[in-house]
Amino acid sequence: MREVAVIGVGMSPWGELWRSSLRDLFAQAALEAMKDSGAPRIDSMVVGCMSSGLFNGQEHLGSLMADYAGLRGIPATRVESACASGGAAFRTGVLEVASGASDFVLVGGVEKMTDVSGDAATRALSAASDFEYEAYQGATFPALYAMVARAHMDRYGTTRKQLAMVAVKNHENGLLNPRAQFRQRISVDAVLGSVMVADPLRLLDCSPITDGAAAVVLCPKELAVKLKKKPLIKVAGIGQASDCIALAQRKDITRFEAAALAAQRAYKAAGIGPDEVDFAEVHDCFTIAEICVLEALGFCKTGQGGRFTEEGHTSRLGRKPINPSGGLKSKGHPVGATGVAQIVELVEQLRGSAGERQLSKVRCGLAENMGGTCGSAVVSILTREGA
Repeated sequence: MREVAVIGVGMSPWGELWRSSLRDLFAQAALEAMKDSGAPRIDSMVVGCMSSGLFNGQEHLGSLMADYAGLRGIPATRVESACASGGAAFRTGVLEVASGASDFVLVGGVEKMTDVSGDAATRALSAASDFEYEAYQGATFPALYAMVARAHMDRYGTTRKQLAMVAVKNHENGLLNPRAQFRQRISVDAVLGSVMVADPLRLLDCSPITDGAAAVVLCPKELAVKLKKKPLIKVAGIGQASDCIALAQRKDITRFEAAALAAQRAYKAAGIGPDEVDFAEVHDCFTIAEICVLEALGFCKTGQGGRFTEEGHTSRLGRKPINPSGGLKSKGHPVGATGVAQIVELVEQLRGSAGERQLSKVRCGLAENMGGTCGSAVVSILTREGA
């Protein structure tokens, strides 16, 4: 298997983008990534998207997006794994390059979520749950994550303030990200005083409905060297795993087993452990999700995610910065694009090109992207080589 490098990145703005269509957003990110890469061609393309049929009435995205990105004729495939669609698309692209099937692969993620009403968007997203046994009974994702939060609070003493601190920290980071949907500071009091959505989760515990796209270009490491890509950003390890979708079928709803398994596989492939990761982008669709993911990735002990956050370890100046982009909470969450955007943030941080939000002396970054209540998860580890 060949070593794989990320040589180009691109993103559209994120937010409620009424004047941009699904294809417009993808093409914008794809063209930016191709220009950034300096690649002489694109051999193949993978598109991550969760629910374009429900949000936009549009399927067959591989063909459509290849056409509008100016790549008509290449192999182009859509990948879906709920909110982990972008991460799964990235893994698919990495494997295609590593196997030798293609030299230059464009991986994109896209979602246009504001073309439908809030109720319709909620229904589309609920397709990522066990629809018969959860969504049909009225348990949407805020309710499901609320059950996780309540169980974590009861079992480990996690506090309502600790949940709020996740949102406050990610909004502080998002202030420094020009692409973020919500570039505004919030306080713990503001989170605690926001509208109740599903006890104990409030509005400011929840990621928003978002339009957006992100893209990266991959190639073998030896070709990246010939293109004089410095610093060179290498895919050191990647892992994917699944779990039962329904919370009721799990032994412990506070443990995100798919994320833990995916992380173990990524760490093994990279030959490192969690202590060697300098920073991470994780799937904070709800504030409790970030706390549970910290534990699943091995950044802190089981049950200590809330305390780890409160002690400041996950801040930009902490010993394990989490979501320097602002995360899903501030940057936004166009579900099919989120996993690819996490890779974009890792690359920009490792290149030293993240602007005001640039972290100090980072050489290894991790991205954790998950679908639903972690029914699927992808963990990717990227490292910086050279000057």
